[in-house]
Order: sequence, then structure tokens, then C-alpha cells
Amino acid sequence: MDNEEIQEIFAALGPVSIRRMFGGKGIYCDRVILALYLFDEIMLKADAESAPEFSAHGARQWVYQRPGGKPVAMPYWSVPDAAFDDPDEMAKWVRLAYEAGRRAAVKAPAKPRSHRKSSGR
Repeated sequence: MDNEEIQEIFAALGPVSIRRMFGGKGIYCDRVILALYLFDEIMLKADAESAPEFSAHGARQWVYQRPGGKPVAMPYWSVPDAAFDDPDEMAKWVRLAYEAGRRAAVKAPAKPRSHRKSSGR
């Protein structure tokens, strides 16, 4: 999926920025991450508030399998199938993802970047 197709999926939010991440792409709106494009699939951000709705509509939660470790459920869910055929339905899901991203950003504000000075050695 190219960036133009991703922009089309998230059109209800306006322009999104797309950055390389985890071997895929991170999708942001207003500096808030709201989705990932991994394994040829869009995965929308969800949280305790929105995950039950994703589950009720047949979405699958992304589970990361660490080599030699336990599976870790990630806060990203597949897009419900019906959304791909209905722009209004897609708008609903991308807005839910954006809201979950905003809630997560409030809980864990960005850390200030380190401004370490080089010792010149």
C-alpha cells in the first residue's frame, strides 16, 4: 500500500503524516500516532475504551511474538472488513483510533529530547 492509498483511508481526519517504523509505517495525525501499516495491513490504535468495539465488529488485535518469549498483545487492531466498502464506516474507525491515540498521548506525554553536548573528543 502506498502513501497515497493510506492518505485516502484517513481522509476523514485530514492529512496524515507517515513515517517508517518497525519495518512498516507509522501513521500520525497532529503528531499523534493512530495506526500502523505492518504485514500489508492497516492496524488502528485502540485502548481499553475502544478495544471492545473493535472486537465486537470482528477486528483482530495484533499480537507480537517475541523470538523465544511470550506473545505480547499490542494496542493495535485490524480494520473491520465493512469499513473498506464504506467511507463513512472507515471514518468512524479512524476517528476512534485517533481518539485512542490522543488519550494515550495524554497519559504518557512525550519526553523532552536530550540536548547532550559533545565533549569534542
